Parts: sequence; C-alpha cells; structure tokens
Amino acid sequence: MGDKILLSSFVAWSIAQVSKFFIWRLQKGKTNFRILVSAGGMPSSHSALVSALATSTGLWEGFSSTAFALSLILALIVMYDAAGVRRAASIQAKILNQILDELFQGQPISEKRLWELLGHTPVEVLVGALMGVAVSFLLYWLRW
Repeated sequence: MGDKILLSSFVAWSIAQVSKFFIWRLQKGKTNFRILVSAGGMPSSHSALVSALATSTGLWEGFSSTAFALSLILALIVMYDAAGVRRAASIQAKILNQILDELFQGQPISEKRLWELLGHTPVEVLVGALMGVAVSFLLYWLRW
C-alpha cells in the first residue's frame, strides 16, 4: 500500500507543477520553464503533495490510523508554512527588488534579483490541497 500512497502523492505534485506552468503561460503570455521546478504560484504543488499523502494514507490505512494522523499534521504544517512564512518572504523579496530598482536606477549594484515567487496565497494553497484530495480519491477508486 505504501507504493500506492507515494504514487498518489507524486502524481498530485506533478499535475500541480505542470498546471502551474500552463497557468503562468496563460497569465503572462510567455513561456518560463523555470516554473516547472520552482516553488510558488497557482496551484500549490506542496499542498497537492501533502494533501494527497494524507488523503491516500487515510483511504488505504484508515482515517483512524496513526499514519493518517501524522500525515495530516505534516500536511497542515506544510500548508500553513506555504501561505504564511514563505508568503511573507515572497512579499519581502518583491519590496526589496522594488527598493533596489528605485534606489539605483541606471546604476545597478547587482544583476541578481531575488526570486519573488516563493509562497502562496490561501487560494493557491486551497486549490493545491483540493487537487491532492481529488487525485487521491481518483487513484483509490481506480485501485492503482
């Protein structure tokens, strides 16, 4: 059963990560392959992974099992972090980039900019979580 739980988790993560690439392309009108391996954006692939992990664990091991309780706590911590701490770091990176742009117009001190897409909005976390739950139920129903 462990392989089914892992498969469900990584399928959910992969679907979220690939969909993030296409959503970026639709929103920005350009291709950015970096999105395929980056954190942040819609939907949260971290949330998809951990919610699939918890849901699949509940489906295969039982929702009253210790394994489910542990995976649920892990999922809640990861999703809280994605929408909280990492979101704050993302906002700070954006502000620092703006300060650098305004302060050193025409005279950049560094070509390297901070990556601003680190965290998630609560909606991005929710969509990722729902995606993980849906993938888990689908694969459980198909008995993969």
